[in-house]
Amino acid sequence: MTVDDTNSDDGAEPSSGPSVHSTPHHEVDHTAEPTDDPLAIRLEALILGADRRYTPFQAARTAGVSMDLASRFWRAMGFADIGQAKALTEADVLALRRLAGLVEAGLLSEPMAIQVARSTGQTTARLAEWQIDSFLAGLTEPPEPGMTRTEVTYPLIELLLPELQEFLVYVWRRQLAAATGRVVQTGDDEEMVDRRLAVGFADLVGFTRLTRRLEEEELGELVEAFETTSADLVAAHGGRLIKTLGDEVLFAADDAGTAGEIALRLVEAMAQDTTMPSLRVGIAFGTVTTRMGDVFGTTVNLASRLTSIAPKDAVLVDGAFAAELIRNGDAPASEAEEAAAAAERARLTEKENHRTDEEPPPAYRFGLQPMWQRPVRGLGVVEPWLLARRGKASS
Repeated sequence: MTVDDTNSDDGAEPSSGPSVHSTPHHEVDHTAEPTDDPLAIRLEALILGADRRYTPFQAARTAGVSMDLASRFWRAMGFADIGQAKALTEADVLALRRLAGLVEAGLLSEPMAIQVARSTGQTTARLAEWQIDSFLAGLTEPPEPGMTRTEVTYPLIELLLPELQEFLVYVWRRQLAAATGRVVQTGDDEEMVDRRLAVGFADLVGFTRLTRRLEEEELGELVEAFETTSADLVAAHGGRLIKTLGDEVLFAADDAGTAGEIALRLVEAMAQDTTMPSLRVGIAFGTVTTRMGDVFGTTVNLASRLTSIAPKDAVLVDGAFAAELIRNGDAPASEAEEAAAAAERARLTEKENHRTDEEPPPAYRFGLQPMWQRPVRGLGVVEPWLLARRGKASS
């Protein structure tokens, strides 16, 4: 249902464009009409901190924003159409004022303000769904026989809401500080958008077969364990988890060495867990376009293709990634030459006149084994390299 701009209930002049908005429960059931359920209305008022007061047209007019711009903001935030129902609050008006004010002040362009609304809406929608499905739903089970969920939910949310809100703001500020620091350290202005990164995909082998064999609850637990382990390892070793796709995770790192360490640790962690399928990882290094927290471009596509052809329990990388490891001293240029050099060093140590003050040999972290060149759909012929660890992993 869309707004009937010719029939506002306050006698105001009509405005063009549909209005899009909803209360939180509409993000779940996707209906166009606000709920009349008394508990849902009480919970909505508790969470939003205000009662329903405005229709979409009234909210836009009170905020001093055109109906067209308000509609685009609401759409970007992922809110459903509610027609001309009186379902908006002072907070909705304030949010419109703030976004429009940023545009008017020249701090954001209108398209950028729309992107801010969309990225925030998409991220928080997923967070809210997870909290309801996995967190609140379990906690609101009646603790005693005879109690209804209705009697438990309201006081529980009343207690949790301020704590969860403060925690959300804290995590967001920490993440914003980290992201800002990475941008400030970038020397080239163009690299702030199109950056050189190592991008990796980690994929569970045989996941489709598992979906036919496991019960839904078992499958959900497996996916959650995989995502949790991946997220922890990526974060702990200096990478960034871009997104999870059930049986696959996408991560990025500023340098090849960090990405290589993450990839091998992911494979090792999955191999140690007997409940997990095998893992395969593909990594590429190069220019990457970043938008709304996601990454795009040929480098990302190449990493995905390498993952699809990687052996199980192995990491496959592209030539640019291998060259970056060699350039940074993380891997030898030639395993054969390094083996010959190691043999020569061993021979010299047996001599009595061997100098003990010579520089120690380089301590390479990784080994690289060239694989057969092969055509990759859409990317031409590539020469993948098999990445392995040299020596014992650090704790």
